[in-house]
Amino acid sequence: MSTQATTEQKPAPPPIEKIKIKVDGRDIEVPKAMPDWQGKLQPTTMLQACQIAGIDVPHYCYHPKLPIAGNCRMCLVEFGTPAMGPDRKPVLNPDGTSKILRSVLPYEPSTPRGAIACATPISPGMEIYPNSPATKVMREAVLESLLINHPLDCPICDQAGECKLQEYSVDYGKAGSRFIEPKVHKPKAVDLGPRIVLDDERCILCTRCIRFTKDVVGDDKLGVVNRGSYNSIAAYPGTTFDNNYTLNTVDICPVGALTSKDFRFKMRVWFLKETKSLCTSCGTGCNTIVGSREEVMYRYEPRENDAVNSTWMCDSGRLNYKWVNREDRLSKVQGSKLKVQSQEKAWSVAIRDISEILRKAAAGSVAFVASARQTNEELYLLKKLATKSNAITDSVPRIGEGDRLLLNADRNPNSTGSRLIGISGEKMGSNLSKIAEGIRSGSIKTLIVFGEDVTKHGIGADLLAKLENLIVSDILPNATTAAAHYLLPGCAHVEKRGSFVNVKGRVQRFMQALQPKGNARAEWEFLHELVFNVTGQNGYVTIEGLFNQMSKEVPAFNGVSWAGLGDAGVTIQI
Repeated sequence: MSTQATTEQKPAPPPIEKIKIKVDGRDIEVPKAMPDWQGKLQPTTMLQACQIAGIDVPHYCYHPKLPIAGNCRMCLVEFGTPAMGPDRKPVLNPDGTSKILRSVLPYEPSTPRGAIACATPISPGMEIYPNSPATKVMREAVLESLLINHPLDCPICDQAGECKLQEYSVDYGKAGSRFIEPKVHKPKAVDLGPRIVLDDERCILCTRCIRFTKDVVGDDKLGVVNRGSYNSIAAYPGTTFDNNYTLNTVDICPVGALTSKDFRFKMRVWFLKETKSLCTSCGTGCNTIVGSREEVMYRYEPRENDAVNSTWMCDSGRLNYKWVNREDRLSKVQGSKLKVQSQEKAWSVAIRDISEILRKAAAGSVAFVASARQTNEELYLLKKLATKSNAITDSVPRIGEGDRLLLNADRNPNSTGSRLIGISGEKMGSNLSKIAEGIRSGSIKTLIVFGEDVTKHGIGADLLAKLENLIVSDILPNATTAAAHYLLPGCAHVEKRGSFVNVKGRVQRFMQALQPKGNARAEWEFLHELVFNVTGQNGYVTIEGLFNQMSKEVPAFNGVSWAGLGDAGVTIQI
């Protein structure tokens, strides 16, 4: 009996049911249901409908990645629904259109019919008036209430420039205050946890921090204590607010109540240059924004990417940037075999010498240890050099403890890239002992190390001393750089462009935020010179061209282009 291959066609997804409504007098169609913060379909709200219509509705407590609380009232909008007669049929106007009921009390037409847009679902025929005079009155009243006891300390507040209370006061509030009584005073500069400072007077009780900590992190540590005007945020009695995601509450706090001890009073945010980047602390590859000024990095913040990190970032990764600003950064080309004094000529002499060493090296006499913290482009070029000399290659594994949210046990940002490009095998680090044995036996005479201190991974100073040539590129000094015959200063990822592949196969690119320190160069720039000198292959004059060339030659990247990565990246088969 013959068999024929059949193509099983997946059923087409059901059409999205839509509802016709009006927003500020404009007819629109919106989905009947939309994903909530957990991705589950829920009835579409007024706020979401207004967003679809391109109209901004101010809000404090609402956050698209958190459960709805509906307690700030800032998103109050006037609305109307079709009037129903005693027979439960729509009441029609003389022209045949549905009569819309806009007021709560029919005998008091001036009373606005308001609803919180973040939690009120839409219904067929509903009309929403986010810019009506009645909506304006409601917003002014809410802002006036929030500002009654709020301190006027904007000039010294870290949130200035990013504060929604400031912005909404200008956009929707009144120019003057009618309040003349003494303000209620609450605790200031409260040490809420090891990384967070709380100013209770600034808090507007939106409860974003409480919901994030409980529902996203799973650490039900924060709550509201006291009553009335004396309500305040506090940690559970006898504890401190301490988990690996506390600094996300600073990001989502709409005012200056929660501030980061690390960034507090360091820099005004309007002075910062923002650059799209990636966190390099583990294999998750959280999308980030680098805040810098005058070639100094001041902070990391998470950048939204639902395919990777949503809008969050762990504290350990966020604070892992101080080394970028260290004074002892490697910034000069040097080494015991470098016969030149001038730094202007050092790079050309070092590249010439290293190229000559690799051209003359006997097959199998060279080994490469390339860090899985290097970019795909750099690993690709190193692989080309290794293939030319039939060299043994590997990367150093870094394993820690992961968690259920974002922190991955793989502490390298590009272990997947190292494996796909062929620097390391399925078991990263399995060749390190072979390299050590090759040096010990004298078969390996040249060792090239990028971004690792191999003395901590089985290749001690005694073995390094046996090498004829030790070529090292790194960012910070260590025992391996101290023994280098040629030391090439490299760049932190925030000082160059490139790409990583995270543990789930997401290829993501990052941009340059800072200039390299001293005479340091991006590793791919001098590696492509070495590849040209040793193999004769050229064409890598830009990072875009280099990535696109790599995507043609490395099967896992086939069909992916630098431009196609965009800001969110592309998932490949791993």
